[in-house]
Amino acid sequence: MTVDEKPAPRAKPWIYEAPVYKGGQAEIDGQRAVKLSSNENPFGCSPMAKEAYARAAEDLALYPEGSAAILRKAIAEAHGVDPERIVCSAGSDEVLFLLARAYLTEGDAIIKSEYGFAIYGIAARQMKAEIINAPEDDLVPSVDAFLQAMTPEVRLVFVANPNNPTGAYLPFSEIKRLHAGLPSDVVLVIDEAYAEYIDQEDYETALELVEGAANIVVTRTFSKIHGLAGLRIGWCYTSPEIVDVLNRVRSPFNASVPAQQAAAAALKDKEFIHASFKHNAIWLRTMTEEISALGLRVYPSVCNFVLVEFPETLGKTALDADRYLQSKGFIVRPMTGYGLPNCLRISIGKEEHCRGVINALTEFQQASGS
Repeated sequence: MTVDEKPAPRAKPWIYEAPVYKGGQAEIDGQRAVKLSSNENPFGCSPMAKEAYARAAEDLALYPEGSAAILRKAIAEAHGVDPERIVCSAGSDEVLFLLARAYLTEGDAIIKSEYGFAIYGIAARQMKAEIINAPEDDLVPSVDAFLQAMTPEVRLVFVANPNNPTGAYLPFSEIKRLHAGLPSDVVLVIDEAYAEYIDQEDYETALELVEGAANIVVTRTFSKIHGLAGLRIGWCYTSPEIVDVLNRVRSPFNASVPAQQAAAAALKDKEFIHASFKHNAIWLRTMTEEISALGLRVYPSVCNFVLVEFPETLGKTALDADRYLQSKGFIVRPMTGYGLPNCLRISIGKEEHCRGVINALTEFQQASGS
């Protein structure tokens, strides 16, 4: 038997059952195009973050300080929270995987909303845990559905608020009701990746709930409004008990110094944050109104994207629309992998890109006879 004929090493069998996360498409036929598939900040990142990142290059030979003290201090000052309850991470998705590793094993289960972020299920599958999907109400997560789905096997409950990929959110009163209805030994994970974009009177961050509970984890990211997706930097806020657990299972230096420095600087650039928020608010409304006027359903969104539903009629489908948009140089996100085959998720881009997508969809609708 030759070396090539020998059997390759095999991982645990259930690892092969876990899907591989697929990010948004970035090119069309190998060529760069207008990427509106990953909900990135169209303005990039803060100039202050770029400067801080460049300065950090002077010390690349040195290991980071293990607790990410630079960034924890900046986050605590920016949000008025306790730095000892913060764990920094390589993107907020790392926290999701760490929680699964720490709290799940074979026979356990998680609950997520029917159309919740894909990483929740992937993390559970890697630990051979079951996934319970709580039905949504017209693409809006339902607290009643979460509570009715509870079983003795559930160890983690994931809720994205606001939710990707639907753009919906739950009022603060509903988040509190969900937490109150869960057993104390079940960890409630509230993913607030898009929290900086929302401006609704009945919405509040769940950070304050952490102070009085041992079983809540709130995750945040610098990938969205702060425009630092390429640095993979995020954080969570939780109880001392869960902080201890996460610090035991994370890698020792999981937040690089350049990423910490850039993120800390990004928090201070209020002008950039406000400009990004304002641009998003204007074009979220414009995209929703003008695409709806074409006869397509646009689900209400408080994030930096819109979810558009297309009919199943041949020539008018989401797949047809995606192909047409790509022919015009626009990459958006088909939602087939989320169980929404009739939908496309379109990120809010620069003004000219938003206008270009609206014009392209107008042409598509006219060409398809709508």
